[in-house]
Amino acid sequence: MAQLAIGDLAKRTSTKVETIRYYERIGLLPAPARTRGNYRSYSEGHLGRLSFIRRARDLGFPLDQVRELLALADERDGSCQAVDMIARQHLAEVERKITDLTALRDELADIIGRCGRGTVADCRIIETLAPPSA
Repeated sequence: MAQLAIGDLAKRTSTKVETIRYYERIGLLPAPARTRGNYRSYSEGHLGRLSFIRRARDLGFPLDQVRELLALADERDGSCQAVDMIARQHLAEVERKITDLTALRDELADIIGRCGRGTVADCRIIETLAPPSA
């Protein structure tokens, strides 16, 4: 089995070296073996686990859910129901954020649409952002 240096692992997973070290510190990625020169030496297992973490993070899963998913993935004979529940919770959070961002977009478009493009003194955008006068 080929061993990887941290830089090689970083390149193969498009993950920064500092992030890999962080994942080790918080226990998402097991500590690798060390070479005689005390360099980290990663296995294909590390590569697979880091790829899993990276993909989950790309999909927006927070670290606590990534930790749960990893634990469930390690129980190969376990029920998929818990995995489904985590994914559904995350989907609900994504949908809530989309709703919030859509409302934000609409409000910004409305503010921009009311701009008369005159002077700053008459600017509806500045007027909307400014706190009310006492």
